[in-house]
Amino acid sequence: MSTIQKVSDAIVQQGMLPLYFNADETVTIEVLRAIYRAGIKAVEYTSRGETALSNFTKMVEVRNAEMPDLLLGIGTIKNLQQAEEYFAVGADFFISPGFVPEVAVFLKSKGILYSPGCMTPTEIITAENAGIHFIKLFPGNMLGPDFLSGIKDIFPKLLFMPTGGVDTTKENIGGWFKAGVSAVGMGSKLISKQLMADKDYATIESETKIVLSLIQTIKN
Repeated sequence: MSTIQKVSDAIVQQGMLPLYFNADETVTIEVLRAIYRAGIKAVEYTSRGETALSNFTKMVEVRNAEMPDLLLGIGTIKNLQQAEEYFAVGADFFISPGFVPEVAVFLKSKGILYSPGCMTPTEIITAENAGIHFIKLFPGNMLGPDFLSGIKDIFPKLLFMPTGGVDTTKENIGGWFKAGVSAVGMGSKLISKQLMADKDYATIESETKIVLSLIQTIKN
């Protein structure tokens, strides 16, 4: 099985991709441990601060020692230099807020999954023609499930994952899956800044378990 297929399968199987960033290395690692205990097998860390690369490097180290079956992805990749840096430290998959052609070419040459953010049919077609099969619908709260329902039939071979404003409620997640998503990206609605500030890892773990269970119920 290819690395791309392995990552894709893991995200689709859990039905969601948790994503977060924290400037503090210790908090970053403890959140990772909490969501792993909850059953997460693929996670996105967002490259949004000066400590992101060093934190991610530490995440890979801890993953290798404690969580060998966990796939670590990096998000908010906006240029080739970032992609090269995170590839060098061991990122398993890459996610962007938009489509970056040179990043797509680089990662395709390495056999690594790249999921670009797309907001229009034109952007989705551009990504599909570049050999991409996993599309991040972004921002999800602006597009909404009706957008995907309207275009899904045009892209029968693509997998879609909305990110941005996806809520933890059955109504919200259920609406997306009914529209045809393969997974949902879950950021601050799941791993909030307040929970991280409070170092409330037990709640992060329990909330993640609840959402994972809810998604399995919706899918079945």
